[in-house]
Amino acid sequence: MNVRFFDARLEKFVGSLEKSTVAKVLRTIDLLEMFGHKLDFPHSKKVHAHLFELRIRGKQEVRIFYAFHKDGAVLLHGFVKKSNRIPKRELSVAFQKLHTLD
Repeated sequence: MNVRFFDARLEKFVGSLEKSTVAKVLRTIDLLEMFGHKLDFPHSKKVHAHLFELRIRGKQEVRIFYAFHKDGAVLLHGFVKKSNRIPKRELSVAFQKLHTLD
């Protein structure tokens, strides 16, 4: 499955993480490429009807929202998780990007 970044901002975010976390993010993206729709918990979780999150655990807890679009997946928005709930602002950004996909 083809996986692409929505924009350069998300790529910059991933690059700004600690090296060990970047490695985990890239590994999880590889899993998404290999398993696609079949990727499940603990690596992926459905957040909404068309929105999913990649779950990267470790020293830094990272979440990257993604959606399936056409023949692949689009990584929409990422953030460092600091609480048990998904912050509304982060979810809002992901939905805005989701709605701009053609």
